[in-house]
Amino acid sequence: MTKERLLIIEDETSVAKQLKWSLSQAYDISIAADAKKARQLLTSGAYPVATLDLGLPPSPDTPHEGLKLLEDLGTFAPHTKVIVITGNSEQETAVKAVASGAVDFCAKPIDLKVLEIILSRTFRLYTLEEANRRLRTQIDQGGSLCGIIGVSPVMHKVFSLIRKVSETDYPVLATGESGTGKEMVAHAIHTLSARCHKPFVIINCGAIPENLLESELFGHEKGAFTGAVARKTGKFEQADSGTVFLDEIGDLPLAMQVKILRFLQEGTVERVGGKGVLKLDVRIIAATNINLKKAISRGDFREDLYFRMNVVPVHLPLLKERPEDIMVLAQHFLRTETQSLKAGRVLFSPGAIAALSVHDWPGNVRELHNRIRRSLSIFTGQTITPDNLGLGACQPDQTAETFSTLQEARNQAEQDCIRKALLLTGNNISQAAKLLKTSRPTLHDLLKKHNIKS
Repeated sequence: MTKERLLIIEDETSVAKQLKWSLSQAYDISIAADAKKARQLLTSGAYPVATLDLGLPPSPDTPHEGLKLLEDLGTFAPHTKVIVITGNSEQETAVKAVASGAVDFCAKPIDLKVLEIILSRTFRLYTLEEANRRLRTQIDQGGSLCGIIGVSPVMHKVFSLIRKVSETDYPVLATGESGTGKEMVAHAIHTLSARCHKPFVIINCGAIPENLLESELFGHEKGAFTGAVARKTGKFEQADSGTVFLDEIGDLPLAMQVKILRFLQEGTVERVGGKGVLKLDVRIIAATNINLKKAISRGDFREDLYFRMNVVPVHLPLLKERPEDIMVLAQHFLRTETQSLKAGRVLFSPGAIAALSVHDWPGNVRELHNRIRRSLSIFTGQTITPDNLGLGACQPDQTAETFSTLQEARNQAEQDCIRKALLLTGNNISQAAKLLKTSRPTLHDLLKKHNIKS
């Protein structure tokens, strides 16, 4: 069984040798006598855990070098767990070390049994965190993140951004056309965040009548207006400690935009008819399918609110901009819908696959999902055809943008033919080459030329 690797950072040779002799049966131990050597070893990423004596050369009588190494650790070994070794009279320094990122400390003279317990606990903590990191990476690489499906490079970038922003509480503005998945992005950010067990409240800004909007968002007191027979808790208050998703924020009236801006600035709201302010802890994620910069120029949207909301922009691409995902999504929707309907095994015909791959998808992922549902409601047998999908024969979209040059037309035609051949053959290069009546090397050259992933 491979031993776990432990780095001992200790300038006193006798202490370092004693620790190595005592712990070598359980761990694969390396020793660094100064900060420079420690940096070199830690940068390799090979050490899950390190012990650190803060008194290192050239100032062994002060904790300066050790604390500086600890503070810099995040830049070259962010996942390594550090246990500080400190004297009984140096409790203040130990507390400072923990505040700088150390996971624990062990007092001198070292009690080996205590150190072994601390080491065991620290290695277990590292293992748990590493398993979580691997799981999150596998979720991403597997083409799915919190129900969002995508194997294309552009979606991998979106997944990476979602994971990063979920670790903060900054406002997020999700943009993209209708049907691209903005609400699912908001759900994913909330689910991966520390607020995941708290409320996630959706507010459709365009669906609530303007005269009821303030009451719906912030609540009202009894008697605040005709019909207010009791106090009402607003959606922001319902989401306290959680997340509010403002869908179609571009539809908010200007008067309400001022109140949202105030909340972003101060974290407070007022109920309609109320005399005091409510301090709330709510993360805001907003979404829109309109161009807010143009709305600002028309005077329909406040520029200061835009800059407050657009701290972390997440843009969702059109489905036609991520062609690699079309059949992945189609197969996913077909599988989930047939399971729900208990319809048994259902397949796409070759013509349906081709039709799906060349359709322009103006309604994006939502349109694809709805076409799959439509097909399952009218098809017969076990195979879905282009007609079942409402796509007719497999033909390029006649409304597609015309090409400005013949070379662009040739390139686009090559890409379309190659993608269809790969889809029809299940990404089998040899069969796709035969279908295209070309050689494998030529097809490989074309894949590289057009940056098509096989």
